[in-house]
Amino acid sequence: MAALIALLQISYLRQGRPSPLTIAVTSISTYLQLAVATATNGIRGGVNTAVNTPQLATENARLRSENAALQSDNLALNETLARVPAERDLALAQQRYPQGLPATVIGYDPEDVLHVITIDRGTKDHVLRDDGVVTSRGVVGRVIEVTPLSSKVLLITDRTSKLPAVIQRGRWWSIAIGTQTRVRLQYVSQDARLKVGDAVVTGEGRSFHAGILIGHVLQIAPAVAGALDQSAVVEPAVELGSLSRVLVLPK
Repeated sequence: MAALIALLQISYLRQGRPSPLTIAVTSISTYLQLAVATATNGIRGGVNTAVNTPQLATENARLRSENAALQSDNLALNETLARVPAERDLALAQQRYPQGLPATVIGYDPEDVLHVITIDRGTKDHVLRDDGVVTSRGVVGRVIEVTPLSSKVLLITDRTSKLPAVIQRGRWWSIAIGTQTRVRLQYVSQDARLKVGDAVVTGEGRSFHAGILIGHVLQIAPAVAGALDQSAVVEPAVELGSLSRVLVLPK
């Protein structure tokens, strides 16, 4: 048997090909090596896992803590960035009105019956009823109620808000009355040739000096035959729904 195997091997060697026996032995050996390696690696991995489990748990806890801290820092940074436009706007307003008192909006009317905001300035800061409230963009409203620590401001869009107003081009006088969403100019002379986009500013009055921007003409009401005046709708210059920082002007 040994001689036959030897002759068979020699014959295949002369032909330059591996014999079936060589192929079988090599395959079996390879599978045995793979099995041994797999078992060895599994045992080694299990041992390493058992040894490193406490360290991995500690590392995992540290990473979770760092991730939570990074998320907190990210939220704080986003909040800081979100406040930048309001702070920049307030700085511009203070440059324009150095006598103004900066204030933070701390509340809106929850029922939206009145267009009123609450600010964190009151009698302790010498705020008085009818003081004007502005941003760098223009008029916000006027103070209607004062307590020691806070005040309520009636927005120019409220139906009870009335301000003397002037169409800047042509200097035509009118009264700016709130409509809940915008402002309506009433009692404008029929001689005034209003145009969409005309700037509307405050007239000299109890709460504001003349010349502070209220908004721009958005729509002109059709002329009524025989009427002595006309009206127009004004888009406020200030985005009143997103106020956060304002400036209180002494009346």
